[in-house]
Amino acid sequence: MDEKAETRERILHAAMTRIKHYGYGKTTMAEIAADCGMSPGNIYRFFEAKIDIAEAMARRHYAEQQLEGAALARRKDMSPDKRLREIFFLRMRDNFNLVSENAKILEVAEVLSKERPIFANEILAAERVFLSALLEEGAEAGIFVSGDYEFIAEMLQSATAKFSLPQIFSKLTLPKLERELAGVLDLLLNGIYARK
Repeated sequence: MDEKAETRERILHAAMTRIKHYGYGKTTMAEIAADCGMSPGNIYRFFEAKIDIAEAMARRHYAEQQLEGAALARRKDMSPDKRLREIFFLRMRDNFNLVSENAKILEVAEVLSKERPIFANEILAAERVFLSALLEEGAEAGIFVSGDYEFIAEMLQSATAKFSLPQIFSKLTLPKLERELAGVLDLLLNGIYARK
């Protein structure tokens, strides 16, 4: 890793530590710079604004989550419908646990949804790539109906949006959310199963 990348990593680490403790709104660029042992002006060479740091943090989280989801989509030891279910459960549990362990992270998600709405669309589009491939595989195996797989993936995402970052939408416990998600997925999958 070169020096610029190392400095960027140091800034992200310092920002994440401070935001997890104090929250996004109560964290300043000057404080992040001080935590890194650099001048406030120097930090702007790496990130133009605090929202850019928040987005970089979120991109890292979602990149890891999508790698796990894509790996799950490619597994061959489960049927496509079971893998599809597991992907949605993985996403919900991962995000639920992240926010449960770091309550201030929810503030970052709320700020990003308001100030960077395109960011969420990019994350969903990346997820649709492996969801669509999984739906197509399921259709070829006779499990799902044939169709516009990207559209079906998009509708699955829309119908399960509450579960993508559940603490924004509800105060339910994880077991209650798991019960709801299982029910929603039962209804959705019944709509796309191939009819014998």
